[in-house]
Amino acid sequence: MKYTCLLLAILALSACQPSKTKDYAAISGTILHPNSDSIEVYNKDYSKTIALDSNGAFSDTLHIVPGIYYLSDGMESTKIFLKEGYDIALTLDTELFDETLSYAGNGSENSNFLAEEYLMEEKLFDIDIDDHDSNSLKEKMAEIERQLNEFVDAKTDLDTMVTHHAKKGIRSSIEGYSNYLGDMITLRENFPKGTPSPLFENYENHAGGTTSLTDLKGKFVYIDVWATWCGPCKAEIPYLKEVEEQFHDKNITFVSISIDREKDHEKWVSMVKEKALGGIQLFADNDWSSQFVKDYYINGIPRFILLDPDGNVLSPDAPRPSQDKLKTLLNDLLAAGD
Repeated sequence: MKYTCLLLAILALSACQPSKTKDYAAISGTILHPNSDSIEVYNKDYSKTIALDSNGAFSDTLHIVPGIYYLSDGMESTKIFLKEGYDIALTLDTELFDETLSYAGNGSENSNFLAEEYLMEEKLFDIDIDDHDSNSLKEKMAEIERQLNEFVDAKTDLDTMVTHHAKKGIRSSIEGYSNYLGDMITLRENFPKGTPSPLFENYENHAGGTTSLTDLKGKFVYIDVWATWCGPCKAEIPYLKEVEEQFHDKNITFVSISIDREKDHEKWVSMVKEKALGGIQLFADNDWSSQFVKDYYINGIPRFILLDPDGNVLSPDAPRPSQDKLKTLLNDLLAAGD
């Protein structure tokens, strides 16, 4: 009887003790179609590489300071919020990285919010500048800022660090896109239809040798400025292939110019081959600082440029392959030239 009472007392005492919070965050998950054999979790003060098994699965613990981190598969990255005691499991398919990213477990609501916020911003900031002048752009950006703030305010279960980060990020994004799209409107004004295009000379051609823009005169030229690390650029690839196939026997040349840095040259060589990219594949001579890139005020990619057979500008910011109006535009131009 004494033993039983003692045992009950011990159990009661232990039940009254506060549970000890783990001094680490646990992370696990599965990645479909992984781009490498590991992932990296990092910010400016921390970095850890986590190995994937043969099925793309991983699991590890992270001794971190609470905050926003990045999770990268070697090609793309996403924000994740980590804190001691969190136990987060993620799944994603790298072929649709942001669209399939999902978190579960303790603390997952914060990272799910960050993923949702990114997709929402990507949709809202997909603005056709042909529909705007400087004044209407200001009105559009004010409306986007209102929608994003309402989205954040509706999430009442977030860590205050995440909410603060989101609010600060909204203002930064509005300012950044306002400047970028404002530059596009200026670009349209500086390159009216019929203006001679800036030139590029002797860009490395993936097929061998070099190519200059003057080599392409005689046909319409549709230029895609991109990079291997650019998610939105890669998202356009299937659509670009479809457009190339539809117009392959027409009077138009498709050119893709990579502005990857020299250190990523081999990534470009490999990706062009592995993804069987069509058209003329070129490597710019000085990444973002290439004169052609600067002349067209390119500070965000992908950028598409359309030239006439004489090398004159038809559009310095042409429709993307994923936009139906590109096919309509090309059909109209080719029909008028017949």
